[in-house]
Formats: sequence, structure tokens, C-alpha cells
Amino acid sequence: MPQTTELSEAEGWNQTGKDWKMLVASPGNVCLAYTSDDKIIATATAMNYDNELAWIGMVLVHRDHRGKGISKLLIAALLDKLKSCRSVKLDATPAGQPVYEKFGFKSECLVHRMTSDAITRDLMKLEINSSIKQVAAGDISEIITCDQQANGVKRKALIEYLIGEYPQEAFVIRKLGKIKGFALGRTGARYHQIGPLIADSTEDAKKLLLYSLYHHKGLPVVLDVPEWNNKLIGWLLTAGFIKQRHFVRMHLHERTLPGVPQNMYLISGPEFG
Repeated sequence: MPQTTELSEAEGWNQTGKDWKMLVASPGNVCLAYTSDDKIIATATAMNYDNELAWIGMVLVHRDHRGKGISKLLIAALLDKLKSCRSVKLDATPAGQPVYEKFGFKSECLVHRMTSDAITRDLMKLEINSSIKQVAAGDISEIITCDQQANGVKRKALIEYLIGEYPQEAFVIRKLGKIKGFALGRTGARYHQIGPLIADSTEDAKKLLLYSLYHHKGLPVVLDVPEWNNKLIGWLLTAGFIKQRHFVRMHLHERTLPGVPQNMYLISGPEFG
């Protein structure tokens, strides 16, 4: 996907060619492009989670073609193809929020983007914890179930993509033989993104995050934290992370899905939810 990757990299976004390939290749997803002179100048995508939830992302317009209504055309076309979905959501930039409001989207919460240019061992002191292990192949179905319990939808394609492409960034925490949380991640164009991170408690979430950060020492890291995790945000600030920006989570149709959102400590990025 060289043209789409070029488009996102020009904006300083974190997505890679692998991310684009997954978005386009996953069955059920809707991925649209707008071309001029046989060159892609704008895109919009939607991850479709079993028609229960569609997640809009990658709404990009080349800077030379902005102000022509192209993004609105793409969003309208996406929504037309997603009419059968129970809920449609996205994480908008503050600049994009008014555009989505015109389509009927309503604000739900904020997601704070936290970054660190380099994780150091002194910053992240790891306590050896035998309950945390690298993900094994036999863990995947249980991780998918754990993720579904938090999000209310089955995100099989996303989970399998992250574990399959980045197994070295995938960790689980077990208690009494059952997975009580997990942290996945991926290598981005600018940062290593950690997320999703799901856990039954803040204590387990922090243990998983510390473990993951320790394995990213010396590397730039980005975390997208829903605002309900204020304790985690405060801890990250004391640990040297900064609030780079925020997104506005928005929804169309049903807002609430049958999950436990407070168990979602980190999302996997605004393009995936």
C-alpha cells in the first residue's frame, strides 16, 4: 500500500504499510480512496466488527486538496455502506469533531495521547512477576474472549493481526490458570504503540504496562488512554510521559455495547479503537 502509506506518513501519523494492508485485507472492512490523476489523494476506512460495531479511521486528505469537501464525500459513502451496523464509532481530532457532528455523531469521552521519546530502565523499574508471560499460540482464543468482554464486540481480526505480526510485544497476566489481562502492541512509523491493554484491575494493568515498557527501553512509545483511567494518566505523567494531544470519542446510533469499558486501559489507536 505505498500510496496510502505515503499519505499517512506525510501527516506524521504512526501507521505503517502493515497496518494499511490489514485494514484493506480484513473481510467486512470498508476502505475507500479518492483519486486524482490516478493518484490516491484521500482515504477513509472502517473496521467492521461483525456488524455490531464499525470503527472509522484513516480519514486523510492530501494537503493540496483540502477544502473541496472530499472528506465529507468519503464519510457519507462510508456511512452508507455501514447502515446495517449496530453502532459506528471513531476517535476524532478536535478539528475533525465539527465535521462528524454534522453527520449526527455525538461526543462520548476523551482519549489522551501520552508519549515518551525514550523509555529508560531507571524510569521503569521492573518487578519480576511470574504471572506475566509472553503470549503463546494457545492463549489467542482466550485473549479474544477477554477483549470481547471489555469491548462488547469480537475483534478477532485485530487481535490475531497484532499477535501474529508483533508476538514480541504481546503479554498476558494469569491468575489461577486464567488470563486476567493482556497487553499487545505494534511498531509504528514514529512510535511503538502499546495497546490494547485490558485488565480486571488497575493493579494488573499497571503490572502489564510496566512489563511492556521495560521491553521497550530506549524506544519512543505512544499510549492512547481513555479519560476514565485518570489514575493511570497521573502515574504516566509522574513517570515522564507527556500529554501530546487528545481525541474525542464519538458515536452514531447505539453508544453502549454489552462490555465493561473500564477494563480497557489502553486502546490500540484511533484507527482501530
